[in-house]
Amino acid sequence: MIAGSGYLGRFAPSPTGPLHVGSLVAALASWLDARAHNGQWLLRIEDVDTPRTVAGVDQTILQQLSVCGLHPDTPPVWQSQRSALYQSALQQLIAQGLAYACTCSRKDIEIALVARGHTRTRHAELVYPGSCRLAPLHPMARARAWRLRTDVLLPPHAPAPGTTAHITWHDRRLGPQAQDVAQAVGDFVLQRADGCWTYQLAVVVDDAAQGISHVVRGQDLADNTARQIWLQRCLGLPTPQYLHTPLVLGADGAKLSKQNGALPLDLSKPLQALNTAAAVLGWPAQAGSVPEALATWTAMATAHGGSPVGP
Repeated sequence: MIAGSGYLGRFAPSPTGPLHVGSLVAALASWLDARAHNGQWLLRIEDVDTPRTVAGVDQTILQQLSVCGLHPDTPPVWQSQRSALYQSALQQLIAQGLAYACTCSRKDIEIALVARGHTRTRHAELVYPGSCRLAPLHPMARARAWRLRTDVLLPPHAPAPGTTAHITWHDRRLGPQAQDVAQAVGDFVLQRADGCWTYQLAVVVDDAAQGISHVVRGQDLADNTARQIWLQRCLGLPTPQYLHTPLVLGADGAKLSKQNGALPLDLSKPLQALNTAAAVLGWPAQAGSVPEALATWTAMATAHGGSPVGP
C-alpha cells in the first residue's frame, strides 16, 4: 500500500555480511527521507547473488535495523523468491529484440577489445564490444549470459520509442548527471552464466513491482543509475527519483566495506552507531533514546526540504 503522500522508499541490503556503519548511513538516510515525506519505507533483501549470500545474515540485518529503531512499514521481501518476475522481464526484452544470448568469456572480451585498439577499463569492468549482438547462437553453444542492447534507438512499438542509451538524469544531492551507456558500459548482463539474475535487472523489476517512488542509496551506486534508467525505458517502467548519499571511507581511502576492515554494528550501542551515521549525513549527534534521536533527525530533515542529507 502506498502512503497518502505517494512516497514509497526502500532499503535493499545484500546479505553478504552484517550491516556496518557505511550501510547504516544508507539505511538511516532512506528511512529519514520516507519519514520526512510522510511516506512508507520498505525493506528488500537482495539475495539474488547466491554464491555471495551468507546463510542467516538476512536475519542478522533485520535484528540490527530493529535495534536501531528502523522498522519497515510492510513485511520484508526476498529477491530469491521473485525469480518469476525477473524471468518475465527477460522474456519481454528478448521478444522485443533488446536482449540476446552471449557466449563470450572475459578473455574473449579482452581479445575483442585489443583487436579494436581499445583496452580502456571502467573500474574492474570491461566495456563490452557487442561481439554476440548480431551473431545467432549456435544450437550447440551454451550462453554464458543474457545481455541488454545499448546500441539501439527504441523502435515505435517499444515502451519508450525514439530514445537512446545516452541517459541524463537529476540526482537530488549530486545534481545533473549524464552517461552514454553504450560507450561507458556496453551491452550489460541481465542474467549470468550461472543462472543468477544481476543486480541491474532485479533492482529495476523490484522497484517497479513495489511501486518505489524514491531511491536513496550510497554514492557508489550512482554509476548504476543510467543503466537502470535505460532498462526501465526498455521495459516501459517508471523512473524513481534518486538521491545518493555520502560514503564512509575506510583507512585505505576506499568505500568502507567488509573487505577493508568494516566492523559489524555494535548492537549494544545502537545510538552511538546512529550518531556516527547521522554525522555522515550532516546531522548533529543526539542524546537520550533511539526513538528520540530519530524523531529529532526526522524533524530536521523535514525542515531541510525533506532531504535526509543536511546542509
